[in-house]
Amino acid sequence: QLVESGGGLVQAGDSLTLSCTASGGAIKSHTMAWFRQATGKERDFVAAAIWNGRDTDYADSVKDRFTIYRDNAKNTVYLQMNSLKPEDTAVYYCAGRGTVTIATLPSAYDDWGQGTQVTVSS
Repeated sequence: QLVESGGGLVQAGDSLTLSCTASGGAIKSHTMAWFRQATGKERDFVAAAIWNGRDTDYADSVKDRFTIYRDNAKNTVYLQMNSLKPEDTAVYYCAGRGTVTIATLPSAYDDWGQGTQVTVSS
């Protein structure tokens, strides 16, 4: 089970860090990712990291602003979000898959959290 936390209401330009902790099992061998879904839109890929955290991928819209990193000892993956924009407003979901390759489609991931709301005001 994946549980996200850290969402909230912030102003444009602020920073926020989301956390996703896996209970009931280790994530060290999993590829972990963050997706987001704005109201009325599809769920979009944000960032992903393979098990060692060294190989990562980001959506173009968040490159150089967001950073995904993980602490396998704590079974936790984080999403550091800087220079937030109103268009970053969405429900953010943590996802995991039991393979070592990064995927950007939601259908490639087996485990999902319940989501955490991030709202960025202008």
